[in-house]
Amino acid sequence: MNRGKGKEHMDRKYKRTLYASYLGYVTQAIVNNLAPLLFVTFQKEYGISVTQIGFLVTYNFAVQMLVDVIAAKYVERIGYKRSILAAHVFSAAGLIGLGVFPGLMGNSYLGLMAAITVYALGGGLIEVLVSPIVQALPMDEKSAAMSLLHSFYCWGHVMVVVLSTVFFKTMGIENWKLLTALWALVPFLNIFLYAGAPMKVLLEEGEALPAKKLFGMKLFWLFFLLMVCSGAAEQAMSQWASFFAENGLQVSKTMGDLLGPCMFAVLMGISRTFYGICGDKIPLKKFISCSSLLCVGSYLLAVFSPNPLFSLVGCGICGLSVGIMWPGVFSLAAEYCPQGGTAMFAFFALAGDIGCSGGPSVVGSISGAFGGNLKTGLLAAIVFPVVLLIGVNALGKQHRQISN
Repeated sequence: MNRGKGKEHMDRKYKRTLYASYLGYVTQAIVNNLAPLLFVTFQKEYGISVTQIGFLVTYNFAVQMLVDVIAAKYVERIGYKRSILAAHVFSAAGLIGLGVFPGLMGNSYLGLMAAITVYALGGGLIEVLVSPIVQALPMDEKSAAMSLLHSFYCWGHVMVVVLSTVFFKTMGIENWKLLTALWALVPFLNIFLYAGAPMKVLLEEGEALPAKKLFGMKLFWLFFLLMVCSGAAEQAMSQWASFFAENGLQVSKTMGDLLGPCMFAVLMGISRTFYGICGDKIPLKKFISCSSLLCVGSYLLAVFSPNPLFSLVGCGICGLSVGIMWPGVFSLAAEYCPQGGTAMFAFFALAGDIGCSGGPSVVGSISGAFGGNLKTGLLAAIVFPVVLLIGVNALGKQHRQISN
């Protein structure tokens, strides 16, 4: 009886940590998705070229990928608590800086890059830390909990698009600097939530496998490949969803954002929330396999449908299908490689970011090679869910526990 009460008390004790982690992923969604809504404003206000604007996106993810690599070596020495608090300080400061730094520095573009550098440090640390923080919590059905956790990135993305659009319509786009400061309140308040949150570590010091040993394992590289494909399958469609809405349906930019990337994010969030609630009844590998097949179908619908509306439906179904991929592969990796530790999560976050960056690039490059035919590029992107399907099933039925 006492044992049951102890477990109940422990679950209640760590709820604050879980809620702070939910807000951590909302913070990362703000960091990654707020600036793109302001690109046209930056262009008009600061006289920035389209090429320079495009580089801001690349630079944000490049800094986050660098943080992934560095965090793999140092974050366990610094400690989860200090690192996650620093991540939110960087995120809040960078978001405020987005509206302040361009005016303080002589070169507005360098001011934008400085702000992005600061909040990308925060976003990169959040991506590395939040998953292992939740994975280490004493609770059952961790794969379901991981899926629900990652759904908050989707809901954060939806909030950024919808609430920012409402702000622009009511307060005026000229007050965008106030908007960046308002969004900075989310990471700022989460500093205090995390500050009082108890944390456990995945493995005690010295128990985790060193990076050199991880790199020597075929299983590690299989999961690395699966993470690349997860990020690529998601972003290859997500980044082009607005194009389908605007050019296929001939709607306004505002409506295009709501029908395209916003719808994609909503359905991706529904998928993750569904598995977070019902995951105890559905085998994870089977759910990922079925989602991969659905993803292939969604790409085919978007590519071959003669009706632009059905192409847009394909985009939405893709959001539904990719929802489980990133958190699901994370959970499988923790299950198959229990001694991977925080470093493993950092390297897999890096792999996911490589996919997020590379997927849209593959679509763009192949589309360009075929005279700007976007559908040809999207057709080539089917390779990502296909590889994911093959890789997940290659894991086999037996859990391969890795030990020293």
